Parts: sequence; C-alpha cells; structure tokens
Amino acid sequence: MPETAVRKPPVAVIGLGSMGFGMATSLRRAGFEVTGCDVSADAVTRFVAEGGKGASTPAEGAKQAGIVVSVVVNAAQTETILFGKNGVAETMAKDAVFISSATMDPDVARRLAKQLEASGRHYLDAPISGGAQRAAQGELTILASGSPAAFDKARPALDAMAAKLYELGDAAGEGAAFKMINQLLAGVHIAAASEAMAFAAKQGLDIRKVYEVITASAGNSWMFENRMPHVLDGDYAPRSAVEIFVKDLGIIQDMARTARFPVPVAAAALQMFLMTAASGMGRDDDASVARMYARVTGTHLPGEPK
Repeated sequence: MPETAVRKPPVAVIGLGSMGFGMATSLRRAGFEVTGCDVSADAVTRFVAEGGKGASTPAEGAKQAGIVVSVVVNAAQTETILFGKNGVAETMAKDAVFISSATMDPDVARRLAKQLEASGRHYLDAPISGGAQRAAQGELTILASGSPAAFDKARPALDAMAAKLYELGDAAGEGAAFKMINQLLAGVHIAAASEAMAFAAKQGLDIRKVYEVITASAGNSWMFENRMPHVLDGDYAPRSAVEIFVKDLGIIQDMARTARFPVPVAAAALQMFLMTAASGMGRDDDASVARMYARVTGTHLPGEPK
C-alpha cells in the first residue's frame, strides 16, 4: 500500500501544559487527528481554537484512539489517567499504545505497563527532555523502552514529536531509569550553578561578567548556561519549577536506598531544592535556588529587594 494511503490512527494527548500542548501541536502538524484533554478547560479551548479536538475527560479523549500520549507530572497522575475514574485503559482501542512521558520510578513504570498490557494494550515508557520550545517544534529527545509491538504502534507519533529517539530496551522501566540519571545530573548542576552565582555576588563580582567568563570556561554546564540568565534578569517565572526537582531528586533517593547505593551529592542538591520550596518558592523557576542562597546570606541579586 502506498505510504500516502496509510491512515494515521487517532491520537489523544492527555495533559496540555507547556510540553503537552507543543507535542499535540506537533502531532497535528504531522497530519494526525488529535484530541486534547487537560484539567484546565482554558488549555483545551485554546487547543480547539488552533484546530484540534477537545475532551472533558481522559476516557472521552482516548475513545477508540490508537495512540494515547500522557504528558503529566508524575506516576500518581499517570496511574489515575490509566486506571482511575474516567481513565483511558478501557476506552482506548484494543491493541493501542499508551505513551507515558512522566518521570517516575522505574519499578512503577514496570507495574503500570504490566497492568495495561494485561488488557491487550501496549505501554511505552517514554520520558522526554528538551523543553517547551522543542516540544512545539517536534524536536524533543525521547528516552523510550517497551516491547517491539509498543514501538511499532507508537513510532509514527514518536517521529512527529522527537528529533532524537533513543530505543533503550524491550521492556518498560529502562527509559525511566535513563531519565532519572539525567535528572540526577540536572538537579545537581542547577544547585551547583545557583550556589556559584550567589557566591560570586557575595564576593562583589559583576555576575554578568561571571556568566560570560564561566560559559567560556571549563566550569560551564548546560544548566549553568541555560538557567543563570534567569538570575541575571531577576526573572523567576517557572519554565521548570523547584518542585519538579524536589520530586525527581526524591525519587533518586528512594531508588538509591533500595539499591544500597550512596548518592551524597544528589542528596545535598535535594536539600537545597527542599529549602527553596520551604521558603515559599516551590512553584517558581528552579533557578530560585540562587535566590534562596542569597536570602540566607544577605546577598543581593537582580530583581530582589535590598
């Protein structure tokens, strides 16, 4: 059959936040019929206004969908979308695939996959990286693992959403484990970058010049280069919130404790994110760790009261 004659399956995207909205838009651009669902009615209305379809519940959105893309925050939300009231597990088409993008403990990913697969559907463990802009451009990095059948069913959607697709194993859990290693490093790097920038300010250094020097030096990291402009501008509108790393570094602690593996650097970073959240900045941008350091030490940063 010619490629142009192959009908693309209906897709449901559950979760139309900054990432999910971009992913849904990329799928529509690739020629899929996409139904969006979100707890925010405004997000659904916006998606419909841009040419998509809307649904008020996950079950309604996933009705007879061949691909369901879940773009929520954590394992608990993923489980609710699958098996809770108005969940998708019984309404998505038989032999359909559920693509789970949430960051979670690998053991939980394996449990959810086993439960869904028992119903005759497929589960692809597919955490994402790249941010809202890359989501909207269809240029995410996706760290995926699952059965060959799950990959086969999901591939057309993955091709529409990702610039880089890593196929990391033939069972759920591997993708989640790879993502947690990334999150360990990301959280540590944000905490270290924030500590360094606040310490530089305490020394009376021109922190814009510090940024220029460090981004051209061996001490640079992707997180320093990406997050520290938020500190320079005093702009802590959440691109990625502090609470995300409270969650993810907490998962790493749980995994490490189970494995009897020490992770003292990640543990220290978790404490800095916890302290920042406890200071009332949990929903602010994760570069707020620098603000927490500054407030504790009486150091002035841009945009902060003297």
